Amino acid sequence: MDLAFIPSPSRGVVELGPIPLRGYAFCIIIGVFVAVWLGNKRWIARGGRSGTVADIAVWAVPFGLVGGRLYHVITDYQLYFSDGRDWVDAFKIWEGGLGIWGAIALGAVGAWIGCRRRGIPLPAWADALAPGIALAQAIGRWGNWFNQELYGKSTDVPWALKITSAEDGRVPGTYHPTFLYESLWCIGVAVLVIWADRRFKLGHGRAFALYVAAYCAGRGWIEYMRVDDAHHVLGLRLNVWTAIVVFLLAVAYLVVSAKKHPGREEIVEPGEESSPDAAGSATGSPKLTKSEDKAAGKAEDADASKGKAAASDEEAESAKKS
Repeated sequence: MDLAFIPSPSRGVVELGPIPLRGYAFCIIIGVFVAVWLGNKRWIARGGRSGTVADIAVWAVPFGLVGGRLYHVITDYQLYFSDGRDWVDAFKIWEGGLGIWGAIALGAVGAWIGCRRRGIPLPAWADALAPGIALAQAIGRWGNWFNQELYGKSTDVPWALKITSAEDGRVPGTYHPTFLYESLWCIGVAVLVIWADRRFKLGHGRAFALYVAAYCAGRGWIEYMRVDDAHHVLGLRLNVWTAIVVFLLAVAYLVVSAKKHPGREEIVEPGEESSPDAAGSATGSPKLTKSEDKAAGKAEDADASKGKAAASDEEAESAKKS
């Protein structure tokens, strides 16, 4: 007898009058809003303009959704193109099925297009958005709870997830709530990135790389617990191998970037001052480059020398007269 468990919703759709609102889609939408909201606050703190993050997200989000769906359909093609399956279901994104690897990869392409149109460095924008993406994933994972999918191995722990649906090969029972594990892990990743960014002043894409590495570290062991059908390579699920490879690439980027581009970008958006110089820009004094500072200093020295020479000439004239 199960004394405690996490109940699954009886249905994944909430009727708002004539409009059906699917829990999975609702979680994705809320996650996107949270990511853009937090990203905007971080972008402004870095010296950028309000609204820039949302403008670029208009490019990144659609690309990300397409990329996430493509990754899912390609890696789980048997769900849509095998005997007895309807290939049209591959387009029903609201029923679940987004691969984070494809979402980040193609979403980055969309973000690059948006950043290029605004003359903004993509790494700086990605750094501002990194913890927001982690929080969006934490919220989005609850969409799997609505769909009763992507759970782990059978268990009787007090926080077990109770599956009641018998559709698509499910076996009713209590299982590890891997959706909850990943949601909590992503919240921890967001906190880690925010702390590290403040502590070490991460720049040039390193905050984003830290998010990727930390997420992959958690995704590896969480993925290993899942029992849904998946392709295996050398005894491990495909997504476990993906997490390992992406983790190594992210760590390598952190190391190389720190050596090639130490510190943080001074200006992240054309026409805007960086946050440490915001007080100076508020007074109306323009920010000078190092070369301009040196030129101004030399000009001041030259003026001072001329002033001293003129004073010496005047003293000499007065001495002759006396």
